[in-house]
Amino acid sequence: MSSDTNYTNGSEKQSYSEQQRAKINEVRASLGPLPDKLSSDASISRYLIARNWNVAKATKMLKETLKWRLEYKPEEIRWDEVSHEGETGKIYRSSYSDKYGRSVLVMRPGCENSKSLKGKIRYLVYCMENAILNLPPDQEQMVWLIDYQGFNLSNISIRTTKETADVLQNHYPERLGLAILYNPPKFFEPFWNIAKHLLEPKTCQKVKFVYSNDENSKKIMEEFFNMDELDYAFGGNNQLGFNINDFAARMREDDKRMPFFWGKENPTSSSEQVGTAVANITSGNCEPASEGTKKESHGMPVNLGT
Repeated sequence: MSSDTNYTNGSEKQSYSEQQRAKINEVRASLGPLPDKLSSDASISRYLIARNWNVAKATKMLKETLKWRLEYKPEEIRWDEVSHEGETGKIYRSSYSDKYGRSVLVMRPGCENSKSLKGKIRYLVYCMENAILNLPPDQEQMVWLIDYQGFNLSNISIRTTKETADVLQNHYPERLGLAILYNPPKFFEPFWNIAKHLLEPKTCQKVKFVYSNDENSKKIMEEFFNMDELDYAFGGNNQLGFNINDFAARMREDDKRMPFFWGKENPTSSSEQVGTAVANITSGNCEPASEGTKKESHGMPVNLGT
């Protein structure tokens, strides 16, 4: 079962079949009141797509995300809390979008500056939430640009990769529209051959390798980006590059918007909505979903290097 969506080119307009819409409504009804940002057809369908339109498994997955959000409070993370993790520009949201309006997260694993796994994950979550904040209304997915300049074997951590994959796959399903791996070194290939087996085939199709000395692969960049906006590190004409002061200023401004994004006019309503939904779940107001017997991949890649 599949909805009419073209993920690679950024088209997020979905036309659901009658059966799919019934499944969306079934998940919504089984969970009761949800936070606004998790109750839309598009949001619920992401969980259903991640679970191959299995209502019980999608419901269970969304329940677990609600519990995680109540405990972790990702929407309450602020720049000043995680700025030490972001000062090298190892992950940042670019000032430009792709041609389809999708937020672009630039990842530079060669700029890793932290040994704290907890700190790395919290900063990644902050960046994911910020990218979602800046998506246009008709988009559910983002683009990752992964720059391998300065990347070496010491940057590969299976433990970090596993923790990253767990958070992204379990709580941000189907958020990735396209991942471009730019100039990965030859020694990265064995790691990718292992990592890709953790992903569904449709996720692997979203991952594209681009090399600056390959004219055919460079056309991918021209297909998805305005070359005058694209950073020169990715073959574009924008010479500005990453500036920590400019980025920090943008993040602080976005931090002011975050409470209203989740809670609309009432900045405290997000946590209250999540808390109410979790209370409904734990008190038995919702029908429990049956347990899945196999952990599945949910359309997000593992952290490809850091």
